[in-house]
Amino acid sequence: MAMFRLQGSKVLAVDMTGDAVKAKNGSMVAYDGQMSFRKLSGGGEGLRGMVTRRLTGEQMTVMEVKGHGTCWFADRASEINLVALHGDKLYVEAGNFLAADAGLRTGTEFTGLRGASQGNGLFTTSIEGHGQAAIMSDGPAVVLRVSARYPLTVDPGAYVAHQGNLRQSFQSGVTFRTMLGEGGGEAFQIRFEGDGLVYVQPSERNTIAGDV
Repeated sequence: MAMFRLQGSKVLAVDMTGDAVKAKNGSMVAYDGQMSFRKLSGGGEGLRGMVTRRLTGEQMTVMEVKGHGTCWFADRASEINLVALHGDKLYVEAGNFLAADAGLRTGTEFTGLRGASQGNGLFTTSIEGHGQAAIMSDGPAVVLRVSARYPLTVDPGAYVAHQGNLRQSFQSGVTFRTMLGEGGGEAFQIRFEGDGLVYVQPSERNTIAGDV
């Protein structure tokens, strides 16, 4: 299995001994040894994922990198976070995905109103199995624990990813004060309940919620 490690906070190094990884297309910044690169149709998700994304107009272009040596990945100087998966599933916005072990299964999940509120579309990327994944954030990500006792409410523009046994609900925070311009400016939120982890970034992307 490929070995993931960070060099600083914005560069991912992957050591491979004949292994393969999936990575965001164009994210390779350097490599040594012998490497081969192959573009994967539909983000490596197979026909279902490819058709789903074409129908919704969303883009997730992934390449397979395989070989012997070390390959370095980065994207727009984004902060990189390593996530270890032990048979569980990680949900990550397509724009925040950087790399994953080739043995991990990737797919497309319906997000409905949550995705619409974020301006990211109606689907998100799922990564499942045993191995490591690397996700990106605009600024250092904060990992927040959700438990039965402590549910979590997140601004859609700050949401990056989540894992664990979590239920999501989409709620409106519109109040009379918001309409008068006296509220906090967060018209919509995502509420997480259950047991798991949520990754948020300290920078908000432009969303429908932010324009209300």
